[in-house]
Amino acid sequence: MHIYTLQEGRKLVNAARAAIELSIKSPRFKPDIVEGSISEFDEKTGVFVTIEHYPTKALRGCVGFIKSKEPLKKTLVQASLAAAFEDPRFVRISGPELDESTIEVSILSKPEIVDGEEKERLKAIIVGRDGTLIEYGGYSGLLLPIVAAEQKWDSARLLDETCTKAGLPKEYWKQKNVRLYKFQTQIFREDAPNGKIIEIKL
Repeated sequence: MHIYTLQEGRKLVNAARAAIELSIKSPRFKPDIVEGSISEFDEKTGVFVTIEHYPTKALRGCVGFIKSKEPLKKTLVQASLAAAFEDPRFVRISGPELDESTIEVSILSKPEIVDGEEKERLKAIIVGRDGTLIEYGGYSGLLLPIVAAEQKWDSARLLDETCTKAGLPKEYWKQKNVRLYKFQTQIFREDAPNGKIIEIKL
């Protein structure tokens, strides 16, 4: 996994906010305007953008891509706009709401398959380091590492909740025919709306 500097992380978070702000202000907004400001980010990697109300930390939108065939400069803008305007759990974010929200960018490592029996799978997942992805048939669900860390779950609870996210019964991760993946993230976040951008260490 490529490791980004704090300066690079700040550029990514600022670009995410800029994409959302410009899209709200102008129906003629073109993503390549923001992509050009982060043109050096050519790596093809997964990315999630999370929007939270400040200071309650209530989720306002979270969308991303586990993998990408496009460079990060394009994927980041796509994820930012989707988190703000296309998350089916929420209505489109408005300008005043964005002014009261923080932006978080999570860069994902390549997902790694986790095989084995129940105990082996539990041992392979480390809360605070790993995010989880579960796939079964047409069902899939993903939880970022920060979720389990903030909720203080153990690995079993994390896997149960990932199943729920996928629309599957809890403990379904124990089934051998369910594909389980783990991944890591590097997280950059505003400490307040339009505030200082910091790296979150889990």
